[in-house]
Amino acid sequence: MAKLRRCLTAAMAGMLLISCAGASGAKADRVVTVDPQKASAVNNGIFEGWGTSLCWWANRIGYSDTLSRLAAEAFCDPEKGLGLNILRYNIGGGDDPSHDHITRTDSMMPGFWQNPAYDEATGTYSWDYDWTQDANQRNVLARCLEAGGEGMIVEAFSNSPPYFMTNSGCSSGAKYAFQNNLREDAYDAFAQYLADVAEHFRSAWNIQFQSISPMNEPNTSYWQAFSPKQEGCHFDPGASQSRILLATAEKLKKKGLDSILIAGTDETSIDTQALSLSQLTDEALAVISRVDTHAYAGSGRDFLLRQTLQRGKNLWMSEVDGGDTLSWDAGEMGAGLWLAREIMTDLNGLTPSAWILWQVIDNHISRNGWLGRRDSGMVDLLGGYWGTAVADHDREQLVLTMKYYVFGQFTRYIRPGSRLLALDGDAVAAEDPQRGRLVVVAMNAENTEQALWVDLSAYGSAVAPGAEIQSIRTSGSIADGEHWAVLPALSAGEDGFSAALAPYSVTTFLIPASLRK
Repeated sequence: MAKLRRCLTAAMAGMLLISCAGASGAKADRVVTVDPQKASAVNNGIFEGWGTSLCWWANRIGYSDTLSRLAAEAFCDPEKGLGLNILRYNIGGGDDPSHDHITRTDSMMPGFWQNPAYDEATGTYSWDYDWTQDANQRNVLARCLEAGGEGMIVEAFSNSPPYFMTNSGCSSGAKYAFQNNLREDAYDAFAQYLADVAEHFRSAWNIQFQSISPMNEPNTSYWQAFSPKQEGCHFDPGASQSRILLATAEKLKKKGLDSILIAGTDETSIDTQALSLSQLTDEALAVISRVDTHAYAGSGRDFLLRQTLQRGKNLWMSEVDGGDTLSWDAGEMGAGLWLAREIMTDLNGLTPSAWILWQVIDNHISRNGWLGRRDSGMVDLLGGYWGTAVADHDREQLVLTMKYYVFGQFTRYIRPGSRLLALDGDAVAAEDPQRGRLVVVAMNAENTEQALWVDLSAYGSAVAPGAEIQSIRTSGSIADGEHWAVLPALSAGEDGFSAALAPYSVTTFLIPASLRK
């Protein structure tokens, strides 16, 4: 893996980031006001961390222990990499072995079952287990847990039941994509499958799932039989979604696994998530501890936040990514700035206790492909792309992008145990009592330098005048840009500090502060 470079050239950095203890908001292009009264109320104010799902990239690279170890260091090591501490493990449903319709090299997820049978007379399902399955994803999971150390969180989630429990006989979805695909008599069987997997992970591999989410984007018309893309299963909001949540909770309880939290419902849109939450039965609401939402669409962040808090639930932004850019002429920073805007919008609007990228690797380079399929190849670094890195299987290397380094401007410094503070505009902030600091991350999506004033007057004596403020910045390109560049220190004034934000950049400020724990 390429070394995680830090630019330490003080002369160049000093031209683009300056301190002025006597400055004020009146002289700034932008003002960021940090107020402890605007702290997140989610999860009692405790931020749990940052993460990624493991499917499908772990299923693709896990055959190589070299790539698995490189990925674990790049994504989960808190000193050398991003420091992601949340991993969403995909419990594969597993399709009919005779099917051959998924064309991606990474998304054909294996199930653990074997020898499935169905008793027509009693309407019951039976199967055996082959625990050697899914070795690739499990290898990456193990390496990531090792690299991340203490405090790692694993959530299990499902895209689809096994094919033999579905109406269509296909784990990619129903014959008509807007219809439920789990058979009416298979809710308990599917829940049993999930509980059995959770039990085996704990007893055989000493991996404890913190939570299980049995559905993925259920109230959509995305999932259709014989899809070329992935597994998926529609569940109608209300009775159907409630039923699988209750069945999963019951099966876990019978195994003595009721310490595993139930999460749901992982809808693709924030607005759809609010709708599905409102239609769960009282019994289903009682068994879920956390609302997981994706943020691919929807605008009602404040509404979903209020609905979640009113029900006394935790809240995760459990999946998002996209192949877009922000600022058409930002070069390689375009994709990273887009990601920064997504993170800032969610952290300020939802104030979730976790923020999780869909998958950190979406593209693969391989002359041979995998399972008879061709890989997607290298991304266009000047355009938009999914993921933050590309796996080069021919060289057994990871190609890190500017989107990767932008992500690290957040994940490396806003650490688990912090308190998010809602802000306006292109910045986020958090209190970190454990490390005695405030963290502010600001971006400049313009092609000119911006004068920034960070107003800390609400903290009074908690921030001492003259306190040394560390600054870290990402800008430019992979070849000659700044990658978590450590810049000359700033000095706090009476009520805040000023800085100059370089064009097309993301900068993190670490401000020493006396904070309540």
